[in-house]
Amino acid sequence: MARGGHNKERGDAERKCIVTGEVQPKAGLIRFVVGPDDKVFPDVLGKLPGRGMYVSATRAALESARKGQFSRSAKKPVQVPDGLAEEVERQLLRHTVDLIALTRKSGRAVCGFEKVKGWLAGGERVRVLLQASDGSERGKAKLWTPEGARYFGCLTAAELGLAFGRQTVIHGALATGGLSNRVVEEATKLRGLREVDGGDAASGKDIEAR
Repeated sequence: MARGGHNKERGDAERKCIVTGEVQPKAGLIRFVVGPDDKVFPDVLGKLPGRGMYVSATRAALESARKGQFSRSAKKPVQVPDGLAEEVERQLLRHTVDLIALTRKSGRAVCGFEKVKGWLAGGERVRVLLQASDGSERGKAKLWTPEGARYFGCLTAAELGLAFGRQTVIHGALATGGLSNRVVEEATKLRGLREVDGGDAASGKDIEAR
C-alpha cells in the first residue's frame, strides 16, 4: 500500500514529490507545469504540455511548494499564483463530481439511504460508499463500508447532489468498475486537500465494515 491509500499495481507509473522527495504512484500526486510566462499552472487531468512537477495531494505539501520548491524544481524563478491550493481543490472537486455523475449515468451508482442500504445488504459489489460531510452522523453510522470498498466523506450534501442530479444527497454508493476506480483516485486527492472525511473517517483512513 502506497502513501495516501493507493494500492501500487504493476505498471503504475511513479513520480517523486518535489516537496517530500517521496516516490509514489502518479495517482496520489498533483501535476503542475510552468507556462510560457513562467507562471505555475495545476494540471489535474495530467494533459498539459511541458515538463511536469509533482506534489503530494495535501494542503501542507502545496503550501510548502509555494515557498520555493517550484522554482527549485523548474531551475528558474517562477510565479506561483495566490490561492493555488484553492484552485487545485476546485478543479479536483469538479472532476470528482463529473466522474460520479458519469458513473450514475452508466447505471453503476445509487443514492438515498434505503437504496444504498439495499445495495450493501443485498450483496451488490460496492466499490465506493459516499456520505456527505455535513450529513447527520447518526444516519451515516447506520451504513457500513464493505470489505475491499472505499469510504469518502469529503463532499458536502450539495456537492453530492450535483453529482446525482438532485438538490442534496447524503448517502451514495458506486458499484465496481473503471469509473469508480477513477472516482477513488480523485476523491482521495480531494480528501487530502480538505483534510477531513467526516465521522470515523476524519483521520483519513478508510472505514472498515461495522
